[in-house]
This record gives sequence, structure tokens and C-alpha cells, in this order.
Amino acid sequence: MTEGERPIRVRPRAPARRALSLLTACALALASSPAHAQGLPIIRDAEIEQLLRDYTQPILRVAGLAQQNIQVAIINDRSFNAFVMDGRRIFVNAGALMDSDRPNQIIGVLAHETGHIAGGHLSRLREQLAAAQTASIIAMLLGVGAMVAAGRGGGDVGNSAAAILGPQEAIRRSLLSYQRSQEEQADRAGLKFLAATGQSPKGMYETFKRFADQILFVARSADTPYIQSHPMPSERVAGLELLAKSSPIWDKTDSPELQLRHDLTRAKLSGFLDRPDTVARRYPLSDNGLPARYARAIATYRHADLRVAIAQIDALIQTQPNNPYFHELKGQALLEGGKAAEAIGPLRRAVQLAPHPALIQVLLGQALNATNNPKVANEAVNLLKSALAREPEISEGYAQLAMAYGRKGDIAQADLASAQAAYARGDIKTARELASRAKTRFPIGTPGWVKADDIVSVKPPGGGQRAN
Repeated sequence: MTEGERPIRVRPRAPARRALSLLTACALALASSPAHAQGLPIIRDAEIEQLLRDYTQPILRVAGLAQQNIQVAIINDRSFNAFVMDGRRIFVNAGALMDSDRPNQIIGVLAHETGHIAGGHLSRLREQLAAAQTASIIAMLLGVGAMVAAGRGGGDVGNSAAAILGPQEAIRRSLLSYQRSQEEQADRAGLKFLAATGQSPKGMYETFKRFADQILFVARSADTPYIQSHPMPSERVAGLELLAKSSPIWDKTDSPELQLRHDLTRAKLSGFLDRPDTVARRYPLSDNGLPARYARAIATYRHADLRVAIAQIDALIQTQPNNPYFHELKGQALLEGGKAAEAIGPLRRAVQLAPHPALIQVLLGQALNATNNPKVANEAVNLLKSALAREPEISEGYAQLAMAYGRKGDIAQADLASAQAAYARGDIKTARELASRAKTRFPIGTPGWVKADDIVSVKPPGGGQRAN
């Protein structure tokens, strides 16, 4: 596991939590800033992202959201959790992927979250929250007025205090009731999307059933169903079961090919995120399946002997020569093992084979930079520019681009790329400082000057004046 946008990476590091929670639209309803600004520990990995892209694209298409460029982001947290927060991303915990035995189970969760986006629940919830806040303020002012009047007239201040708390509690329950309604709507929408794409609702039901069983003890401690932000587990699952089991494709299973990709993804997450002894228990030597060999190879390169790990990865490549992510793993292991020149070949092959190679291109650019050979600087620049054109938020891509430009002696572009890297990380202060320096190196009005000026013009958090 490494910092920055390299295959299987986390930004920033955060301890995993085991508590089961399945959050949805209301989880971060008021958040609208980028993920890095929220401090979310995001994992970037080409293989996992491609699998999630393949899971969501059919659902987004039938939901009428295919043109919205909705992305699925992976959070480094071992709890079972998924939510939407800005209408442009679906967030899924690594734990949700690792705890889903079959593709259909996580696809059901993604269908539910898509239901929130398609239903416009985030914007509507914001409206409800704004209305609730206004109503709460009015209730509080009226209650304070009653307390003042009671105090002056010698009345019962305690009863007057209830004039504040009572209306606010009613407002809170009304808002939570609205959230429960959204959850039910998202359930129904998710089932509709699964049916339209020819996928069984069984996995969605199984996931929510397990979720309900795990939080049942919470439900017992609640005074009424109306104080929960989601429907009571038994009621929600009963309604979902009734609808799901009426599907004519209830017993339809995932294809063996998709199941293997799903299992490889879970193995990859385990290899990178789990301790070696945990990987050994989960994937013992007696298991000769491809996912088990994948997990063990990753754990070996990260915690044991690079030479042994490369032999294990070569065996994986021999089994699936056209799997881009096996070649990527070999390149990453060699690069992180201090063998940058040897990493270039496997990474070039991975770039050729991968359907969306941006993250791998960044890794290849890093390997080229690490050779300290000015002759490959142009190749690194071209690779990194191509990756960033596809994914302009990869901060590590800009950092490597700055290094490649530095190798070429192009200081103006190096400063600009460094500013873009800081901006992508959310470090606005540093970005503006670097961009100001870059502006002095470009002729006024050129594309580089304009890009630098755009960054200089960004106000830092909390406001502030534009730097000149």
C-alpha cells in the first residue's frame, strides 16, 4: 500500500473499522466538495475500478444516467458501507467488496445507490434539511419567548422549555420519516434497474437481509420506528423480499467469468490491506485457485521476498497472459523493489492490454522517471499527459509530470505541473504559490500562463485575496 495514485493506493491512511453500517443518501447529504477535501481514504486501482465500472454501467444506462459520468470510488474501510454524497460519485467501502461473496450482491447495493441519484434524493434532502432548519429556528424562538414570558410572570419555566424541545423533536422525526421514504424509493428503483438489466434481485435482498440481522439489536433499543433514519429492518426486508422473490429471474446466477473477476478483486484487496497472517488464513497454500495465488503473490512482494514474489506473479501471467493487471502487479513490485528499469517492460504491456490504462500510465511514467534517464523523458511526458487528459484529478500524475519536465529542463511546465499536483491534493495555498512562480516563466496569454493564472485565481479555504 503506497501513498498517492498508484495501483492499490490510499489517500490518506486511516484505521479500518469493523462496525457494520450501510449508509445511503443521508450519510453526507450536505457535502459537496471533492473527496480529498472530505478526508476520505480513497483507494485507486485500475482493476477494481474497471470491475465496478462494468457493474454500474448497465444500471446507469437504464436509469438514464449514462451521460452523467458517475464514478464509483473505493474507500479504505473494512466496514460494510456504501453511500452517495454529491450526485457524481457512488462510494463503496473496501469491506463491502470483500464481504460480498458474489457480484450480484454488490451490484444490488450499487443499484440501490443509483436509485438515490436517479430519484434526485440528495437535492430534495437538502431542501428538507433547509426547511427543517428554518422550522427549528422558528420553534426555538417561539419557545424562548414563552420562557421569557413565564419567567416574568412567575409561570412554569419547565413547561416553557418543553415549548422548545417538543417542536424540535417533531421536526427531527418528520425529517427522519422523509429519509425512510427515500430509502424505500431507492429499494424499489434498484429492483427496477436490476430487472431492466436482466439481473437477479437475490443479491440485493441477501445483502440487506444480512444488514438487517446485524443491526437488529439497535432496532430493539429504539422507542419507535420513526426515530430511525432507515425503515425498521424487519419491515424493510419483508417489503424487499416480497418484491424481489416475485422476479422471474430470482435464481439467475452470475457468469463464471464475472465471478472470477470478482474473486480476484477480493483477493487483491486482501493481499494489499490485510496482514500476512490474515492472508495466509484466508488463502492457505492448499488453495491453488487463481484468486488465492494472486493474494499470496501480493502479500509476498509486500512483506517477504521480491524474487519469490516475481516468480509467483510470472506463474499468474503464464495462466492468463493477457490479463493486464498481472503485468501491472509485476511492474509495481519491481518498481517498489528498486528495479525501475525492469519494471518498464511489464508496465508497457499492461498499458497496452488495459481498457482504461490511465492509472497504469502514471505508474509507467514513474518508472521511466525513476531510471534517471533523460532519453525517456519525452515518453514519460507523453504518457502522463495522456493519463491526465483522461483523469485530470490524479495528483500523483501531475507530480510525475513535473519530474519529467524537470528532466527535460522545461522549468516553466515543471512548476505548472507541481502547482496542479498541489491543487489536486487540495493544498490550495501551495498550488497558488507554485502557479504564481510558473506565471513568471510563461509568456503572457499562452496556454501555460492561462492555466497558471486559473490556479492563482482560486481562493484559499476561508476566502482571501487573489495573489498577483
